[in-house]
Amino acid sequence: MALRMWASSTANALRISVASKARLSPYSFSRCFSAVIDGLKYATSHEWVKHEGSVATIGITDHAQDHLGEVVFVDLPEVGTSATQGKSFGAVESVKATSDINSPISGEIVEVNSKLSESPGAINSSPYEEG
Repeated sequence: MALRMWASSTANALRISVASKARLSPYSFSRCFSAVIDGLKYATSHEWVKHEGSVATIGITDHAQDHLGEVVFVDLPEVGTSATQGKSFGAVESVKATSDINSPISGEIVEVNSKLSESPGAINSSPYEEG
């Protein structure tokens, strides 16, 4: 376990990712109890991006939702607005704190996960799929 944590910390410091073909899980490796998923790009501000052709999906990491605690409200951007890399384009409010969601890339908002308005806790239960 200590070797895995050292390898994870080293890979993080060098900004490289490691894909494990031997596992059946979609997780590449675990970084201090947080999941790292193959095919996603991660920002240092704890957002992730998944590119699918000309569209990218953005969310917050498992690590971020874990530190926030129970999410009670999500401020989503409006469709048609633009997002600028490194700038806030939404917010997540939990019982502990409110945190800005910074865009890891620039582009136009073409769709939002409107289910989060009714069920913001989906970010806690499924930060990479439903949240």
